[in-house]
Amino acid sequence: MLCFLPARNFELLQRFYLELGFERVWAGGKPARFQIVGCAFMLQDFYAKTHAHTCMMHLRMARLDNWRRHVRTHDLGHRYRSRFESPAACPWNLRDFTLAAPSGVLWRIAGTISP
Repeated sequence: MLCFLPARNFELLQRFYLELGFERVWAGGKPARFQIVGCAFMLQDFYAKTHAHTCMMHLRMARLDNWRRHVRTHDLGHRYRSRFESPAACPWNLRDFTLAAPSGVLWRIAGTISP
């Protein structure tokens, strides 16, 4: 399954996802395809506020703390005016943190809870 995510500012969002750690694997115009650890999405040059602000993505990472450190070290939350929250345990036995993309899409980035 491949979802299409909205971009209020297509160029800005491409930079955001590249700095976040995604690889742009196709950009023959618009949309552009991004992927990381076997997960992929298409970034489209289309924006509808209600869609963007109700869209949530879930990404599981093997090293959650390393990923969170990457986001903090590169100051992505501040530089892109994105909401960034601390990790918390979830009822579904994962630990995750949230990061809102500049378009409003909410990412839940998760890792397993160590026994």
